[in-house]
Amino acid sequence: MKLTRFAQIGAVGTIAALTLVGCAANEGGGSTGSSAPTGDASSAAVPTLDGTLNGIGSSAQGTAQTTWIAGIQAANSGLTINYDPQGSGAGRKSFISGAADFAGSDAALSDDELKSTFASCAEGSKAIDLPVYISPIAVAYNVEGVTDLKLDAATIAGIFAGKITKWNDPAIAALNDGAKLPDAAITVVHRSDDSGTTYNFSEYLAANAPSVWTEKPSQTFPFQVGDAAKGTSGVAEATKSAKNSIAYIDESGAAGLSVAELKVGSDFVKLSADGAAAVVAASPMVEGREANDLAININRKADAANDWPLVLVSYVIACQEYKDAAKGKLVSGYVQYAASEAAQSAAASQAGSAPLSADLSKKVIEAAATIK
Repeated sequence: MKLTRFAQIGAVGTIAALTLVGCAANEGGGSTGSSAPTGDASSAAVPTLDGTLNGIGSSAQGTAQTTWIAGIQAANSGLTINYDPQGSGAGRKSFISGAADFAGSDAALSDDELKSTFASCAEGSKAIDLPVYISPIAVAYNVEGVTDLKLDAATIAGIFAGKITKWNDPAIAALNDGAKLPDAAITVVHRSDDSGTTYNFSEYLAANAPSVWTEKPSQTFPFQVGDAAKGTSGVAEATKSAKNSIAYIDESGAAGLSVAELKVGSDFVKLSADGAAAVVAASPMVEGREANDLAININRKADAANDWPLVLVSYVIACQEYKDAAKGKLVSGYVQYAASEAAQSAAASQAGSAPLSADLSKKVIEAAATIK
């Protein structure tokens, strides 16, 4: 079986820790209601996980998925998980059609999507959104001689909407007193594919700079400006290759690029996973969803000290009940494993993401344990 984007994890100690948790996750693989995977394979009450799962979706989740897959497969020799990071939109469409057993998505299912008939779900059963990955979105740039850029929401919106076109524009200069900003055109890099990262980025700008960002939040980049690239890796490469460029990108893809500070309230804040996690922890759940649907209504105007409201929450989207109970057992076990403390910590070290809080991890594990 082919494992898409399966990169070898360098830290043997991390894999060892993941292996132990992977064994533990097997205990909660059914609908037992176990609050957390504990123990090891030798004491498991149910057989280890055996079979194949196919997931499609978020490229932002790619590094985390690689990490989780490595750990759980090391503990379950009969388990194969394929994850293809085609993008969040492709993931949800594939899951709805039955082409994927689960989706990775940086946006929860919309109300319209929840009205769909999900091909892999048992009759009368719908899909649920289970948060497994929290990450700050970076405003990353490649401008020679500029290493500590500061931006606010209105200026970011102006740049990406094509209204601010030069690096030495007065709006940028006013936020960066003393910086040597070049008299050069700005090259905007954005996603070409339907992207949950785009949705979260545009939702943040629509909430904080509505007079500049005049489009509704969307998974499709709404303006005819700059260069388009597919996926997190595509955006990263395009930005690194283009002088005087700027992009929005999941932090996992920002290595090798400079990252702007963001004005939050009256202060400029450096990007941090902790700041992103704090915003998510203080945000409410989306109202009107099923009990096990844990979609989060992110507070885009959060302004506590060190908050980073330009954040994405990425989900595994799965059936509450599958037509194929064997698939349900595998998805249940895998999501419980991915939400566990050790798996979250391993993903954080590899991707720069923020681990789920203990409370949210517990909720996800309990919800995943009900999947049939």
